[in-house]
Amino acid sequence: MSAAWLSQTKNGFRLAVQVSPNAKKSEIISDDGEALRIRLQAQPVDGKANEALIAFLSKKLRVPKRQIAITHGTSAKKKLLEISDTGFSLETLESKIRES
Repeated sequence: MSAAWLSQTKNGFRLAVQVSPNAKKSEIISDDGEALRIRLQAQPVDGKANEALIAFLSKKLRVPKRQIAITHGTSAKKKLLEISDTGFSLETLESKIRES
């Protein structure tokens, strides 16, 4: 059974996140509930937190940044992201996210 914050779409995956900017380091703080909770080291100014979120997930999942897009909530703490063309199964993607 997959997490509520992760679902498969026709073109890839949808990921619901809740972002807390201005943290000491970027990290996932909770992977239960309706949204994946992520602390970001970046400030929420001029899209820096959004850029940091995409870079963080790109590194964590080992996929190019161009495969990750924020589709809803660009100026909110709660965001929806689309991850495309990974070649992963839903279970593989979820386990990559949960890795320390």
